[in-house]
Amino acid sequence: MNAVTLLRCRLPISALVILLCLLSATAVLAESPPIVSAEWLEQNLYEDDLRIIDLREAEQFQHGHIESAVNIHYMMLFDENFNMPRLDYLRELFSQAGIDHQTRVIAMDDGSFIWSARLYWLLETLGHEKVSLLNVGYGNWSDGLLPTTTQAIIPEVREFIPMVDNTRLQTKLGTLLSIDKKPILDGRSQSHYQGLKSTAKRFGHIPTALNFPCSQNFEATDSGNQIRELSALAPIYEELPQDQEIILYCDGGAEAALNYVIMQALGYKVAVYDGSWLEWGNDPALPITNPSSDIDTTH
Repeated sequence: MNAVTLLRCRLPISALVILLCLLSATAVLAESPPIVSAEWLEQNLYEDDLRIIDLREAEQFQHGHIESAVNIHYMMLFDENFNMPRLDYLRELFSQAGIDHQTRVIAMDDGSFIWSARLYWLLETLGHEKVSLLNVGYGNWSDGLLPTTTQAIIPEVREFIPMVDNTRLQTKLGTLLSIDKKPILDGRSQSHYQGLKSTAKRFGHIPTALNFPCSQNFEATDSGNQIRELSALAPIYEELPQDQEIILYCDGGAEAALNYVIMQALGYKVAVYDGSWLEWGNDPALPITNPSSDIDTTH
């Protein structure tokens, strides 16, 4: 006797219908994809275990936000060196935002997507896999689709327990040892990859790294930026191996996080080198390749 048959034996039809609807809604929420649309969010907005985290500036959030959303400014996702903050800090931050192991987090920002992707990667690195990225920036949806307000809520505090998943995080040493052995992708713009601009003292890129700017993952629309469909993004990455770890980096771990979200959704094994170019480019002991200069310290 299966579960539905058993329920029919013990519940009246009306109660059974309600229960099955609730179970169905819970299943949809539990199986939500890594990237969700505003239409999906509208259908699931009032689920008990759903928490929208808005990564925009506090002033923008106060001017208007989705009902029930909680504001975490994107800079709170970095320490003073633009690396992952301490675990005790992150535990407190996410607990105060009302996140525990049951919470389905929807990460959103202004359409830059690198900030919501940073939160996505951070949560997964801390063992929390129930996270999705909204595929549009704030307000980039049909009029009236999602309810907005200027009133902030104080979420019920939950207990967020970090459990670090090292497969999603790469180090400076691990990246150094991967040169010529594993694919390394640079998520910065071409001008930074080519060594024409730099946020660090040195210019160029990590030797053997390939340039996959994170900006190719989204497109501009009349109302704002939108993540491109995975079917359109798949050809961009199709030459990369899916059975081998791919290391992602950028300037400070945010642009790489957007590549992480997209590539993971496409089935790749990816890890973010959190120190990225701000660490690598400021360490004279590490090799670099600078296409814009005659100097190449690959060896």
